[in-house]
Amino acid sequence: MTAAASLKPPSKLLFALELRTIPELGGFLATLPLLGAMAPRGDGHPVLVLPGLATSDRSTLALRTFLKSKGYAVQGWELGRNYGPIPGIERRMVEKVRELSDRHGRKVSLVGWSLGGIYARQLAKMLPDEVRQVITLGSPFNGDPRATNAWKLYEFTSGHKVDDRERHMGGAISESPPVPSTAIYSRSDGICAWQACVENDGPMTDNIEVEGSHCGLGHHPAAVYAVAERLAQAEGAWAKFDRSGWRSAIYPNPKRG
Repeated sequence: MTAAASLKPPSKLLFALELRTIPELGGFLATLPLLGAMAPRGDGHPVLVLPGLATSDRSTLALRTFLKSKGYAVQGWELGRNYGPIPGIERRMVEKVRELSDRHGRKVSLVGWSLGGIYARQLAKMLPDEVRQVITLGSPFNGDPRATNAWKLYEFTSGHKVDDRERHMGGAISESPPVPSTAIYSRSDGICAWQACVENDGPMTDNIEVEGSHCGLGHHPAAVYAVAERLAQAEGAWAKFDRSGWRSAIYPNPKRG
């Protein structure tokens, strides 16, 4: 049995610790002045933020508001709750990326939380000329699709079997997009096995570890800073995350095992 096939969902303890999302939101609000001062300002390019399973744009409000304050043209997906690839969703997401790119005359950065990150990677594979980069937050695109505590909910809401996910938009989910891609993940994720949420090694991929819950990644201060830092890179000058200086105390070097 391969390591990917042997992945298991996070433990019941880690699942229970997802309640951390509430104090994590408080931590975000408390550190907002410092975060705003430290995070680099963007160049105004369009950013599409995609929510996780069974959530809506309300879940990404904190992240989107912060990124707007940094000068980006931020857009929620505006498709209601994310119940999975139900009929029409894939087409409407493709249309939204193209519309944003055409309206601004620039490539679009895609930021996706959990299932939203899987969408982001697949959209980048389908629309590489319209997508600038991809950033995922706790998205389980590698390994056994049952290595989460949400796969039964996915099957229930979407009507799809998790084993069918390779036959949806963009092809094989585990393959990295043809654009720069960064995976932000937590080893203490209580929803998805963290090993399933890391990018494949490559010149255009990177992984950034933070300490927190799955449900709090979209407003975790360290994750929000990392998203802002990734987005601020000049187009065509993407580089892996710099962990020197003060960042070394917050962001450990990525490890696979």
